Amino acid sequence: MEEQRLDEMSLGDILDESDAREVKRRARAAGPRQHRLRRLLRPEPLFWGLFSAGGFVAAFLVPIHVAILGIAFAAGWLPSRAFSYERVQHLAHLPLVKLYLWGLIALPLYHWAHRFRFAIYHQFGIQRWRRFIAVACYGTAIAGTAIAAWVLLSI
Repeated sequence: MEEQRLDEMSLGDILDESDAREVKRRARAAGPRQHRLRRLLRPEPLFWGLFSAGGFVAAFLVPIHVAILGIAFAAGWLPSRAFSYERVQHLAHLPLVKLYLWGLIALPLYHWAHRFRFAIYHQFGIQRWRRFIAVACYGTAIAGTAIAAWVLLSI
């Protein structure tokens, strides 16, 4: 691919070029056995899994909560005592509900972190501080996860 100015390239061209460069760089870095071991020890598959789970939660579960709490309850379609303080407090003390709420809060944070990380790389062309950007994005998600766990456990 001939060198083009960044503003003349489409997003697909940028992603294709970036992926090709990354694959070549990784292949040269180590031999086959070392490459396999390094791949197993890298945290990238974990973050891709969290990204996927966060995308599921953000796409399916969050809209359900918005529909129930923001539309159905506000429109009066649910009984007035459905979300009374005592009832919600009782639900919030159940361990399974705490685990569900923790996933509902934490997993979209990892989805955001992964998307934001690669948006910075590809949209702004910042390749120099890759490790810092990854640590900042995933560190924010980890901090949000810890805060959510602390709040839910203190209820």
